[in-house]
Amino acid sequence: MNRTMSWIAEGTALSRSALVDLDGQSLLPGWTRKHVAAHLALNAEALGNLVHWARTGEERPMYASPEQRNADIDAGALRPADELLDWFDESARSLTDAMATLTDGQWQARVRTAQGREVPATAIPWMRSREVMIHAVDLGTGVTFAELPTDFLEELCADIRAKRGDVPDVRGPLPQVAAYLAGRAYESVTTADGSPAQPLPPWL
Repeated sequence: MNRTMSWIAEGTALSRSALVDLDGQSLLPGWTRKHVAAHLALNAEALGNLVHWARTGEERPMYASPEQRNADIDAGALRPADELLDWFDESARSLTDAMATLTDGQWQARVRTAQGREVPATAIPWMRSREVMIHAVDLGTGVTFAELPTDFLEELCADIRAKRGDVPDVRGPLPQVAAYLAGRAYESVTTADGSPAQPLPPWL
């Protein structure tokens, strides 16, 4: 748990450093960097809902609906850049503070992800670390998978393989394999027989 919390701090700092020129295009099709910033802020608030659920037992879903989530991201992307940065900072800080209040027993409470999976609250820090790490790259302002911690990338690859299910057995440098499995741009990734790996659809 402590290491996952440190990944959140590292990823938040990386994302914050990459939140520049917010009107520019991100690496995610159809999204500016403002969309990514709004998504990250909303994600922190949504995971805060799960922390509340774990702490109080009051069911509080991450989002009202997928449609509302998308509408909120689009609306958030219309905010001025300084408001978005303040929102990113405050939402990240609030989530960290909320997680710090959970007891050992509350961390074991069952909550539900936006995809409908029932998980223990201990999954919340990992869910947040994925968001801030991967989207730091997606902002497209210089952060690459090679700059993410090695142990995070190893955990990410294992997580994606488990959740994607049937994915090719690929070889290559760990950052590039992680990028490939996440459906992002990659280089030097081949299948076991040495042929070029075929792209996967985006994940997360």
